[in-house]
Amino acid sequence: MKILLHFVFLFIISNAFSQDKFDKSATEAFQNNLDKEFFEADKSPLTEEDRKHFKGLDFFPIDEKFAVVATFVKSKGEKSFEMKTTTDRTPMYRKYGELHFKLDGKDFKLDVFQNLDLMKKKGFKDYLFLPFSDLTSGNESYIGGRYIDMKVPKGKNVLIDFNQAYNPYCAYNPKYSCPLVPLQNDLMVEIKAGVKKFHD
Repeated sequence: MKILLHFVFLFIISNAFSQDKFDKSATEAFQNNLDKEFFEADKSPLTEEDRKHFKGLDFFPIDEKFAVVATFVKSKGEKSFEMKTTTDRTPMYRKYGELHFKLDGKDFKLDVFQNLDLMKKKGFKDYLFLPFSDLTSGNESYIGGRYIDMKVPKGKNVLIDFNQAYNPYCAYNPKYSCPLVPLQNDLMVEIKAGVKKFHD
């Protein structure tokens, strides 16, 4: 249930993919709301002990360089599959499409996914899940990679705002079950944006 509530919260406050232009104020609002969630006992993934000493999430400075416009290519005929998680839970997903973009003059691609159970719930029909890891993973950012929430794109161009990347709940508390980043979504570049790894 707490995992679902987390998705609900993030889906409501994140609008990074409803546009194709960077909006710093929207990113600031996302980060502020995410930070506030961690202070609230009924929403925070932190252990009770960690929350007593919690001072706020550690973010990379917001950088427009890491808000990239990607070309969206919708997948066809993709079969559903069991996505591996940090536990024995295997939720059903399907690859919904590909996001092609440039960063530092190099070409990159990320697969974006749809949770088959979540899409049946009210308000989540157009929710998509973008997990990724990069060369900061295990150093400045969480070793298991990070997530970005998005909506089904309405056109061929979509903004990926890595400044809105957040850690899975299991980065803070092992009781949670979190999808593992697929190998094809491991980026060979440093994404110095979004939430950094948790320091207790």
